[in-house]
Parts: sequence; C-alpha cells; structure tokens
Amino acid sequence: MYKCRFSTSRQTLTWVPDSFFSSLLSGRISTLKDETGAIFIDRDPSLFAPILNFLRTKELHPRSIDVHLLMHEAEFYGITPLVRKLQLCDELDRSSCGNVLFNGYLPPPGTQQTLKTGTVWRDPRVTQCRPISDPGMVRIICGHHNWIAVAYAQFVVCYRVKESTGWQQVFTSPRLDWVIDRVALNAKVMGGSLGDNDKMVAVASGTEIILWAICPDGNGNEIGVFSLHVPVEALFFVGNQLIATSHTGKVGVWNAVTKHWQNQDVVPINSYDTAGSFLILGCNNGSIYYIDVQKFPLRMKDNDLLVTELYRDPSEDAITALSVYLTPKTSDSGNWIEIAYGTSSGTVRVIVQHPETVGSGPQLFQTFSVHRSPVTKIMLSEKHLISVCADNNHVRTWTVTRFRGMISTQPGSTPLTSFKILSLDDIDGHGGCAAGTEIGPYGERDEQQVFIQRVVPDTDKLYVRLSSNGKRVCEVRSVDGTSITAFVVHECEGSSRIGSRPRRYLFSGHSNGSIQMWDLTTAMEIAGKVDIKALGGPTEEELLELLDQCDLALTRTPDMSPAASLTHSSRNSMCRYTHLQFYTLKLHAYTITHTVKILQ
Repeated sequence: MYKCRFSTSRQTLTWVPDSFFSSLLSGRISTLKDETGAIFIDRDPSLFAPILNFLRTKELHPRSIDVHLLMHEAEFYGITPLVRKLQLCDELDRSSCGNVLFNGYLPPPGTQQTLKTGTVWRDPRVTQCRPISDPGMVRIICGHHNWIAVAYAQFVVCYRVKESTGWQQVFTSPRLDWVIDRVALNAKVMGGSLGDNDKMVAVASGTEIILWAICPDGNGNEIGVFSLHVPVEALFFVGNQLIATSHTGKVGVWNAVTKHWQNQDVVPINSYDTAGSFLILGCNNGSIYYIDVQKFPLRMKDNDLLVTELYRDPSEDAITALSVYLTPKTSDSGNWIEIAYGTSSGTVRVIVQHPETVGSGPQLFQTFSVHRSPVTKIMLSEKHLISVCADNNHVRTWTVTRFRGMISTQPGSTPLTSFKILSLDDIDGHGGCAAGTEIGPYGERDEQQVFIQRVVPDTDKLYVRLSSNGKRVCEVRSVDGTSITAFVVHECEGSSRIGSRPRRYLFSGHSNGSIQMWDLTTAMEIAGKVDIKALGGPTEEELLELLDQCDLALTRTPDMSPAASLTHSSRNSMCRYTHLQFYTLKLHAYTITHTVKILQ
C-alpha cells in the first residue's frame, strides 16, 4: 500500500470539470476510506505522481515517463488537457505516411458491388457453409516476380507493379461461395498453350480448387475446378504445374500443356519442398520421396505419377520439415543436392548427394539432437542451417562451412544461437488465416533471411528479425492503426536499367482490407550500419504491452502437431492449448492498490 498526502490549502490545483477528482470531491463517486480518512484509489502509484504534478503546475516531462501508460491513466481520471498533450507527444514520431521504411499503401479493393462482374461459383458437392468472420480482412498474401495475389474470405485480387506507374490492380475473381484457405500465383508462364504473357492464380477451400488464367488485359478465364477429394493443405506452382498436397497422402497435379488434372495416392505427407522441377515430399513413414513434375505426364506407370523414394531416415521417424539446397554446380539432372530435414522426435539431419556420390543415393552428412519437440520448419541456405520446433517456435541455428559451393566436413557446422519467435494464434481464426501468418524464414538462400514475428493476433506491429541470430532488423507499425492479419516477404524484380537489383519488401495485410508495403532492403542496410546486438524480439516491456491487448483465453500457442507447416482447419483438434505456459509472462500487474489522502 502507498499513501500520498497533499493539501489544497498549501497547493494550488488545476480544477478540471467532469474529471475523476471533481466527481470524487463532489460525492458523485462512492469512496472507501480507512480509519484516518485516506481514500483508496485502485491505480498505479508511480503514474499518479506525474498526474498530481500536472494538476499542481500544468507541467509535463515526457522523457521521464511512459507516454502510453500515462495517457491511459489520464483518460481514466478524465483529465482532458493532459490527454491532449500526451496524444501530441505520442504522435510526434508517428505519421499516417509511415516512417522511412513505409513504401506504399493499397486501399481495400471495394465493396462487392465494385468487384468485376462474375457469377458466384458454387460446388454442388459442398453441403455445408462455414461461417465467415471479418469477410473484408486480408487472409493471405503471396508474391511471384512483380505480382502479388491477395486473398480475402471469398475472392482474390491480383496486383502488379511497374516502375513508371507503381502498383495497379489487374484482376479480381468472381465472388465465391466458400472461404478461401490457400492461394497460389504464377506470374511467369513459360511456353505452353497459355502463351508467354498469361498469368495464373489458384485458390483452394477444403477439398476444392479453382484455377484462372489472367490475360494481359486483366480479364480472367476460368481454367477449371478440380477436387483433391481430401483437404488441400498446400497449394503452389512448380513451373507451369499447379500442385496440391494433403497430409492424408494425396498429391494433385495440373499440367499446363495437357490441361490434365491427376490425383496420386502416396503415404501420408508431413512436409514438402521444391528443387527445380522436383517436388520433394517428407512422409510419416520416415521416407523422403520425389516427383519430377517437369516430365509429367510423359513418364507415367499405369497412369500413376512416378513417385520415387530418395532416402529413408535411420530411425524411421516422421519427416516433419524439409529444405532442399541446390549447389551452384547443380545441373538439370538434379544430382548435386543437399537436403536438411527435421523429424517428429526433434532430430535434425543433413543428407547430401554430390557428384562423387551419384549412383549410391544421398549420404547422411550430419545429425543434431537439440530439439525435444517436433521440428516444424527447417532452412538450409548458403551460410546457415536453421531449425524451428513446436516448443513455441524455438529456433536453433548453425553456421555452415562450404568448399567450392558444397557443404564441407572441415570444420563442419558450428552452433550459432538459440532464440524463440513467440507468436500467439487466435483460436477462432479471427486474427487471420494460418497460411497467411507463417513466420518464415523468408528471403533468397544466398542472402540473409528473416523471420516475421506477430506476437498477438490483434496487433498493428510486426518485428523483423534475422533468421541466423534472431537480432531485430526493424519493427513496422500499421500506418492507419488497423490490425495486421496477414504478411509475406517478397522480392520484386528491379527495373531494366543497368545495375538495378531486386528489392525485398514486406507486405502486410490488414483487418480493413488494405495492403501496406515496407522496404526491407533499406531496413537491412540500416541495420547493417548500427549496433543491433542488444535488440532481438520484443523486450519484456514490449511483450507485456502486447499481452495487455490480448485475452490469453482466446489464443493458443503455435501448433504442436508434427505437421505444423501443413496445418489446416480440420486438424486444429490436434493442437495443445498451453495457456498456463504464458501466465508467467504477466510478471507483475500494472495496477497496484494505493491510498491518497485528500484534505479538504
């Protein structure tokens, strides 16, 4: 208990009408007093001192206080003049035009009436409709070359950028009768009957997939509607081929030349990656398989895709994460490859197939047993090996030694750092689509990659962190104050000018349907010039501020199931809700009961 005393006979106080104190002294607010007549006020005593000083002297010293916390207290006490001053202090470094990293703003695409005309697509096999929450918010963003596709609840919008005209909306799908769970974009169709200038975009919900071709004039032609017959958990392009996979053990392939859709049964799939024209699958039987989709459907056996086993884990643990690195010497035959994978037991392994090992299959190169939870993500790049496990996105990283571009045993991989990308998900999905809030890592494998951290669902702030060591590159905050519901990092091609290089951007989607863009190339350059050793993810104060905005009863920790990278709505029952782990994050409550003696 704290007790503060002041006397109006000795101090001149500014009288603020309709404030907490005027109501208290007039008797409009009931009071609780102790035996000495001290009035109990259940607020933070450390923040009461600047409130009292302002009432006495009208002076404010913002450098010595937390502006956000004090503004909250001033609003509680109803001291309007102080609230206005603190709002000005808070807005001093903020602008609706953002900071130096803010690169552009795409407004919401409009209401249903302003969308391009088109029939509502309905699948007669769909007998149940899922409730649509926040239909106007951005659910997923994906990019390819100078295009991005933005998925909302029931339609998808495509944008492209040109150096002279900037970003332009070029395609809007018809309004669909189901909620979009996945989206894939191919902005460079090479050859084939579609022509070199056409683009393709696909969306999936549940078991169904619809694919459009986008013509140069922006009109879209429906190519077809396909069914995987099981929930689609990953949707992407490999060359001109559209690929859909499900953890139940199905792969669907659509070929741009034959316009043929084919489903293939394999063993249950837990992870995947692509390497050139190869689709690499990690399965729950401990095996890694590959499919050469470029040769589909020319190499077929009894009308089946040619699925070949590449490697089997020594312990036969489920392969829960995959990352394929093609060395600079890689040829079209795909003989020179390196694969890092993680398992359901938490083991991380690296296998290699170099020219000297051709004919004998990949060889086990190295094993790490540092995770005690299933590995959910893994990335093998030119300089680093990065793994993430289901223990609240716990990250372990290693530096990789290479000789002539290939991973080397001398001295081998060296442990680098350990950190967490803590991220709470919304149980009911209101915070965005799981496919739209992947933490990464993002970026080209021959450059520094980054994680994107959104701590709580209802937040307007993202942290950009180096995937190699967890250090903070920057933080971005919504310029219009809206919550961030989806994000992606994408590298857009440079201009045709000599010496122009691609630039890396962070695209954030928001609850009001807008897209905001941030220049990560500049952020990386700035971070490289300053000492960022002391900064990582949110500090303790920042974390508490974010958690104060979040109801832990309505959030869940990252997916603890072995196939977190391919999670979809039907598997949410496998998640373990571990709210008790976060109770310790509360640390100390902001509110401390104290007493104030007001002498009248």
